[in-house]
Amino acid sequence: MGRVRVHQHVNPLAPYFRFTPNPIEIEKIFANPEMPILLDIGCARGRFLLQMADLDKTQNYIGIEIREALVNEGNRLAQEANLTNLHYEFSNAMVNLDKSIANFPKGLLQTVTIQFPDPWFKKKHAKRRMVNRQLVETVVEHLAENGRIFVQTDIEFLAEEMFELFRENEDLQEIEVSENPFPVKTEREKAVEDKDLPVYRRIFEYQKSKGQRSKVK
Repeated sequence: MGRVRVHQHVNPLAPYFRFTPNPIEIEKIFANPEMPILLDIGCARGRFLLQMADLDKTQNYIGIEIREALVNEGNRLAQEANLTNLHYEFSNAMVNLDKSIANFPKGLLQTVTIQFPDPWFKKKHAKRRMVNRQLVETVVEHLAENGRIFVQTDIEFLAEEMFELFRENEDLQEIEVSENPFPVKTEREKAVEDKDLPVYRRIFEYQKSKGQRSKVK
């Protein structure tokens, strides 16, 4: 079966995508629901998660994606590979991430990745960008102590915009990174590096007990 064809970009503010998703029920989708979770927001075709779930069976992996056809394709591939630690969810993270992960058990969300989200270059479309204050607040609210958020993009202005939104939260420690900390790269990351173009990356670590922001170089 060939790759599912979908539009490269969809408007997350369109009425069709402003639905209210059902909360993800961890105990219903994973063979071992007590393992730590890696959540990939805007996972696209989800090949990063597919490979990660196969390499590391000590974590559960969830991909959230706004294009339903890619979610269905991802879940089919996960089932065919018998990956009981991988699940894809159809949801509009920009609008409803809080509802999708509302029932996550406390302390299980160890890692969040946001990789190469749509930049929406035009000024009038900036409101469509996935990472906003509401999304940041939701991620931090559910993240386990010492949990990490990995953000990367090849668009410099978008990188600074996203990094600044995370910097606003005083419970996050910013860590500069030059390399992807995971053993798997996304398709977009490979394409950018093949062209010898820069990728802008940061890790933000949740340390609520410190109550202050610091920057590690």
